[in-house]
Amino acid sequence: MTDWVEVRRGSYHDSVTLMRVSRLMSERPGVAGAMVAMGTGPNREMFGRMGFGVPDEAGPDDLVVAVRVADGGLDEAREALDALLREASRPPAEPGGLGAAPARTTGSAASRGDATVALLSVPGPHVFPEAMDALDAGLNVMIFSDNVPLAEEIALKEAAARRGLIVMGPDCGTAVIGGAGLGFANAVRPGPVGVVAASGTGAQQLMCLLDAAGTGVSHVLGVGGRDLSPEVSGRSALSALAALDADPGTELIVLVSKPPAPQVLDLIREAARRLDTPVVFALPMPGEDDLTRAAEKALKALGRAVPEWPRWPSSRRPARAGGRALRGLFAGGTLRDEAEMIARDALGRDLEARGHRFTDFGDDAYTRGRAHPMIDPTLRLEALRDEAADTGCGVLLLDVVLGHGAEPDPAAALAPVIAEAVKDRPDLAVVVSLCGTPADPQDRDRQAAALRDAGADVFASNAQAARHALALVEGPPAEGTSR
Repeated sequence: MTDWVEVRRGSYHDSVTLMRVSRLMSERPGVAGAMVAMGTGPNREMFGRMGFGVPDEAGPDDLVVAVRVADGGLDEAREALDALLREASRPPAEPGGLGAAPARTTGSAASRGDATVALLSVPGPHVFPEAMDALDAGLNVMIFSDNVPLAEEIALKEAAARRGLIVMGPDCGTAVIGGAGLGFANAVRPGPVGVVAASGTGAQQLMCLLDAAGTGVSHVLGVGGRDLSPEVSGRSALSALAALDADPGTELIVLVSKPPAPQVLDLIREAARRLDTPVVFALPMPGEDDLTRAAEKALKALGRAVPEWPRWPSSRRPARAGGRALRGLFAGGTLRDEAEMIARDALGRDLEARGHRFTDFGDDAYTRGRAHPMIDPTLRLEALRDEAADTGCGVLLLDVVLGHGAEPDPAAALAPVIAEAVKDRPDLAVVVSLCGTPADPQDRDRQAAALRDAGADVFASNAQAARHALALVEGPPAEGTSR
């Protein structure tokens, strides 16, 4: 094997682009490892963990290329990488036709059309001037970037409020504006439900359940994971609630969040009571509705029928896993939180002492220098193999999140690992929460069939998947489900 490490001075690409390039390079024949990233401190640590030596002079504004390739394949790897970066850097066609110069600032881009939203994906420390430029141009702003200083987030949201605009984010991964999905979003039908979301995968689960019930969404306004913290105090959530309340196409609002600060939740509830549009809350915390129950409550409030949520049971019948542990391996943080909340409600607070664990592979600790597990499943697949080899583990619970921006065919990588695990461990049960719709690029039903045929019980409802997994660990199978 040959290691190729190169520093390209001042060659910037956004993190999403580089994650995809890294993954595509890693999948090439003869490539044993690849990482293409900016030379930031956390990325340099990741290069080191992968065994690559990065020159000391590489800085955060420099592109670092590191590829481990079979002997004799270096030239081909160079050509492939350069082609991927050229394709990623190709500017979109300009509406002005041939010869039109690309816009150099967010404000100048806004002046060329009738846009109402600017989506920013630049390094977090550089977000503030671009976001202010967009706000000054009269645009609402969606900030996909993370690592934006807290004080700058607050300042941006205060500036937006003064202008009657909304800042979605930072770290806003999902939004739907008038039917157009931004970031990680599912293909769902239009409808009367507006969503305010301080959780990307929580919003995706909710919109997919509503779609399965024949109901759609008007808008999904992400506000960023810190918005309901004490410091930010729900600034964007309050603006989003007011905007949806004023929208004639929104008949009901659902607010989705990871556990908010109690004083901020009180503030949001009080604001919701003053709206003309009813508001349903979906919060993964004790005493609150989980995502599935919130979807059902929303449907009932609209006078619509609550369906049997789709499920695809496996024909396998492993022995009951009583006495062994439940291990949850999640790509979605809110889906993980919801599953753990359900488990603690059923089993008590001492889950860890009994060997049960719930891991979010989308947490920053796992995504430094590499793609989110919804794009790159490598780390989670490794963990799945390790957990399956542990005879103390009786049930594996996983989520699979589909939609635009996510892995194009997650079952292609996941199903063989599940099939291998249950072949080696006939007593092991695997349960999958599948968040998606039939219209998603990956085709939910095709993904479900592949995972079911590999030996997993598959559920469209994350909450139902978690309860089924708990039934397999603690008692007889839940009624109407396979063991």
